[in-house]
Amino acid sequence: LVSATCCVAVCSEYLVDSIEGVSEQYGLPKAFIGVILLPIVGNAAEHATAVTVAAKGKMDLALGVAIGSSTQIALLVVPFSVFVGWYYDVPMSLDFRSFDACVLILAVFLASGVLHDGSSNWLEGAMLVATYILIAIICWFIPEPEELPSNGSGSREL
Repeated sequence: LVSATCCVAVCSEYLVDSIEGVSEQYGLPKAFIGVILLPIVGNAAEHATAVTVAAKGKMDLALGVAIGSSTQIALLVVPFSVFVGWYYDVPMSLDFRSFDACVLILAVFLASGVLHDGSSNWLEGAMLVATYILIAIICWFIPEPEELPSNGSGSREL
C-alpha cells in the first residue's frame, strides 16, 4: 500500500507539472483542465465502481461512492491542501472566485434535489448531465485570472 501510494504521488506530480505545457500547447484553458478533465481522469476508478454497483441494483452503495467522494474532497482534501501549501510557503487560499462558489452551491442544491425523494428517473439524470456540460462550456470560455502579487502577509493587494 505504501509503495502504491508513493507511485501515485510521483505520477500526480508529473501530471500537475504537465498542466502548464498542455494548456499552452493545445490551447486548453487551465480552468477547464482543473474542473473538467482532471476530475474525470483522477476519479475514473470511482466512476467505474459506482456504475458497476448501480447496474447490479445496489443504488445505496453507488450513491455512497459518488457522494462520499465529493464530500471527502470538499471537506478534507481541499482544506488540508491549503494547510500543506502554507507549510511549504506556497500561496494558497480558500478564497474562491464567485463562479467557483456558485458552481459548488449549484452542485449541492442539484444533488440534494435529485436525492431527496430516494428515487430517480431519466429526466433527473439528463438534468445532471446537462448541468455538467453547461459548467464545462462555461469553464472553457471563462477568462484566466491574473496573478496578483502578495504583500507578504498572505492577503492580496488590489
